[in-house]
Amino acid sequence: MKNRPMIAALLLFAGLSFPLLGQEDLSLKYAATILADDLEKHLIYLASDELEGRDTGEKGQKLAAEYLVDFYQGRGLTGPVGGSYLQPFELSSVRWEKVELKVGRRDLVLNEDFVFIGDGDMKRRNRTDLVFLGLSSEENLAKVDVEGKLVGLWAIGARSAEAVKLVMDAGADGVIIVTMEGQANFDRMANRYKNLSGRGRLGFDKPTEHKPVFMVSSEQMSQLFETPVEELKEAAKNNPEAIPSQKVRYRVQKDKQIVGTENVLAYLEGTDKKDEVLVISSHYDHVGINSQGEINNGADDDGSGTVSVMEIAEAFAQAAKDGNKPRRSILFLNVTGEEKGLLGSEYYADHPVFPLENTVNNLNIDMVGRIDYEYQDAENQDYVYVIGSEMLSSQLKIINEYNNITYTNLILDYRYDAEDDPNRFYYRSDHYNFAKHNIPVIFFFNGVHDDYHQPSDTVDKIEFDLMEKRARLIFHTAWDLANREHRTPVDGTNTRLDR
Repeated sequence: MKNRPMIAALLLFAGLSFPLLGQEDLSLKYAATILADDLEKHLIYLASDELEGRDTGEKGQKLAAEYLVDFYQGRGLTGPVGGSYLQPFELSSVRWEKVELKVGRRDLVLNEDFVFIGDGDMKRRNRTDLVFLGLSSEENLAKVDVEGKLVGLWAIGARSAEAVKLVMDAGADGVIIVTMEGQANFDRMANRYKNLSGRGRLGFDKPTEHKPVFMVSSEQMSQLFETPVEELKEAAKNNPEAIPSQKVRYRVQKDKQIVGTENVLAYLEGTDKKDEVLVISSHYDHVGINSQGEINNGADDDGSGTVSVMEIAEAFAQAAKDGNKPRRSILFLNVTGEEKGLLGSEYYADHPVFPLENTVNNLNIDMVGRIDYEYQDAENQDYVYVIGSEMLSSQLKIINEYNNITYTNLILDYRYDAEDDPNRFYYRSDHYNFAKHNIPVIFFFNGVHDDYHQPSDTVDKIEFDLMEKRARLIFHTAWDLANREHRTPVDGTNTRLDR
């Protein structure tokens, strides 16, 4: 901690106060209770075959919820949902009974040639023209008649939801869309849809819309319009009307069932600032069993984040037992449905147990147990990616960096915090549903690896000593945020509101 006095002095100029250097540092005492062996013990169970990949609404997710409740109850934390640790809610499971797409004389194969990402329930096949629009601009819409047609969109680098809405509002009957370059990228996504197809697509229940949206690869779009990819790219910007239309037939039929699931919440009441709440979150669901019958155990994603939250909670609970409660209250939040579209955190944000205006920060932990491609050959592998820390508050990043320099000395890597990050990681975990309500967040992440969303994401590949360091950093930052005199100000502008 030899750099601490200098750092503390510098940060005072930013209007931030930190603990006096001579006083007893209780956070060190309780951070030391976060141990690699305990993280491993919990993860061995949560990522075991018995839990069948913790798919939302399925038996394994329910068993994981029971394990979490027993853990929190045993540490003396309280259930804040009317005395319960569970926040139940319902989702709609939509299974596509039939999805047909024929262009010209070609019958395309679902989850191989295309994936279906829209909505609809049609009694009979629709026959129309497939026209190429390319970019969904007003200029292109003036050149191509989309009324009643299936429309080819080239949406690489664009917000696909906005592009689809603009075209549907212009009278299109449906969309075939390209959102990524490269057949390999599309094939990985299609394989995931294939693995999930037998269980149905989960989401909040809503009336059926007529919005047929089919996603294809850039190469497949080229074949559909019998035009080379480079010509399609150029036409997408300048002259979409030059691409000949094709005859198309399509049909979608769906079946809908209601599925019950639940978030797990554990609460530690603070002292003099107890009405202000810090949320420490992870998602405890994963993607279940694939179409080949293999279990996706989800040790890193997000078993690692879930057991980190458990150990951080235990450290705070021990402090409270010793008479060292935090000033602010802390909600330990393990959400479900993240893999289905951040559903559990969205439900909590829409039905908060504690008012969002009193929620001071969210520290979200999603995948902190592994080393990714970028660091696999690095000499120093003690790193963590930090995302979103300076989006809404001028102080949150500084506070996290101070605690890292003081206690853990990890490499804090901000490469995925860029607004134009092509991976869009900022939008892909549960902190997003707090940030969109102007609650300052930090998302802690280890990056992706070959086992991401594969049956090979298993406990034997977890770096428990590194995970311990990451969890201790998050604990120290949480301790600081829970005990400092003033909550972090919301003095930034949220420029990333739309997923």
